[in-house]
Amino acid sequence: MKLTGKAKTAGVMGYPVGHSLSPRLHGYWLDLYKVDGAYVPFEVKPENLGDCLRALPKLGIRGCNLTVPHKETALGFVDEIEDHARRIGAINTIVVGNDGRLTGRNTDGLGFLENILVNAENWQPSKGPAVIIGAGGAARALIVALLEAGVPEIRLVNRTRERAENLAQELSPHQIRVIDWKDRSDCLQDITLLVNSTTQGMKGQPPLDLDLGRLPETAVVNDIVYNPLITPLLSAAQQRGNEIVDGLGMLLFQAVPGFEAWFGVRPEVTEELRQRVLAGLV
Repeated sequence: MKLTGKAKTAGVMGYPVGHSLSPRLHGYWLDLYKVDGAYVPFEVKPENLGDCLRALPKLGIRGCNLTVPHKETALGFVDEIEDHARRIGAINTIVVGNDGRLTGRNTDGLGFLENILVNAENWQPSKGPAVIIGAGGAARALIVALLEAGVPEIRLVNRTRERAENLAQELSPHQIRVIDWKDRSDCLQDITLLVNSTTQGMKGQPPLDLDLGRLPETAVVNDIVYNPLITPLLSAAQQRGNEIVDGLGMLLFQAVPGFEAWFGVRPEVTEELRQRVLAGLV
């Protein structure tokens, strides 16, 4: 690592933050591109978030990522919010301008979309409906990205129907169709993309209970979970011949815009990077 008194600095704020793979990810790029800089984890309690964000320009820090539980709360502490992030209602990236102003961005949905486009080359957003399982914060970012990319219809499935209905009404009631949990397997029949945005299937969590019998063989299946890399959902889809996309790429691609803004280099997502980040999973 190259580090001098002129080093450019950024980091990630979360509580807790010890689980974050972002320092390993950005650290790899800093070394690869021989950047005079550092990317640091900051464990920030929720009640201290405002003070810490306002301190960024005073400390000469170029910006930061935000992880749980700060993505929504941080909206109230930045000077400017990009339209895409405002629509999602959360930010995961902050850039400090030359004038010290804080700009909030959300790159989660863009990272998700890029992951699909790069790893499922035959999938085209406009070709048919997508099904999203879950209606939490992650689902919001995915839905906005898919709608902006031209997906004609999104079928939103959540255990609590009211939460899904509220999300659909807020984002696009004409393009989002809420599906009852009991009908989750029946709504797959003519879709081009299936995405699990919940934690079901994550290490230590039960698998997603979903029958893929009606899923077209041409549909792409994605799970935003990346520990394990191949979740039970992806394994089942792969066995029946569907193209699958794991969740690690979303983490990698969402980091690209922030790194470029803070350190002045647009990094590439490579297989070597994937393996380096995967080695950090426990």
